[in-house]
Amino acid sequence: MKPIHLAAGVLAATVATTAQAETPVLTVYTYDSFVSDWGPGPVIEKAFEEVCDCDLQFVGTGDGAALLARVKLEGARSDADVVLGLDTNLTAAATATGLFAPHSVDVAYDVPMEWTDPNFVPFDWGYFAFVYNDGITPPKNFRELADSDLKIVIQDPRSSTPGLGLLMWVKAAYGDEAPEIWAGLADNIVTVTKGWSESYGLFLEGEADMALSYTTSPAYHLIAEEDATKHAAPFSEGHYLQVEVAGKLANSDQPELADKFLEFMVTDAFQSAIPTTNWMYPAVTPKDGLPEGFETLITPETALLVPSDDAPALRDEALQEWLQALSK
Repeated sequence: MKPIHLAAGVLAATVATTAQAETPVLTVYTYDSFVSDWGPGPVIEKAFEEVCDCDLQFVGTGDGAALLARVKLEGARSDADVVLGLDTNLTAAATATGLFAPHSVDVAYDVPMEWTDPNFVPFDWGYFAFVYNDGITPPKNFRELADSDLKIVIQDPRSSTPGLGLLMWVKAAYGDEAPEIWAGLADNIVTVTKGWSESYGLFLEGEADMALSYTTSPAYHLIAEEDATKHAAPFSEGHYLQVEVAGKLANSDQPELADKFLEFMVTDAFQSAIPTTNWMYPAVTPKDGLPEGFETLITPETALLVPSDDAPALRDEALQEWLQALSK
């Protein structure tokens, strides 16, 4: 009977392998916090696989700005079908690579700007802000922060979209005076981390008075931890807007599945997960609205945003100013 058992085992293994091979795989590059246990990734993976008859595989690639660098390095050979986690500071540079294909998503977005980009679909948005604990008197603007003894942690603009957002925030608010602002802030900066998770973790561990994050970050502490001691400091210059997006790669070997994912991204199943996993505003407000606690967040009086087409040149200028100030 042994040969019969062996043959049956081989047949079962062959059937399983064939079934697995027939299941299409959609590979989505994104940033690390998105795929963490507490991020949106696990929830969205389960929800999409219930409707796609596929295997959705998220691949964490560091922080947001590192996504574009990796895709550019891999070029047409990239394993990615979709890149999720770029923002408007990077979309023009991403389009210029020729690696992204147009999408067909047509929906009314709830982002605070008109959205017309043919290659990228928004999935969430928010405003950058410095988050602090009770007991700190927050500065009212960048000049007050620079004049204070407060210690801050920020992210590297070469690898992190919040870090890049901070550069654009200072540049949009102060223009030619941006180098002066950075010179003043240099001694406030405890460290510059590669990504958001590292710097926010240092803040939570008490290594700094404030961390560069989002106006929505206090919602996490309030809703998930019942902790009302974290706040976002309102700045009189206004706050820089971030809209996070996803796009399909032109050389995807699963183009129809990639399109299906982008369509799924603006549905309730995806968008309802954003407020309490990615702790941002959804690009399309779910039918049940925002969770209780979001109404406590500050609303910037002025929204700052550099047009995506202008961002590459301004980014290069702002980066040089930042590097020069921090090297002194």
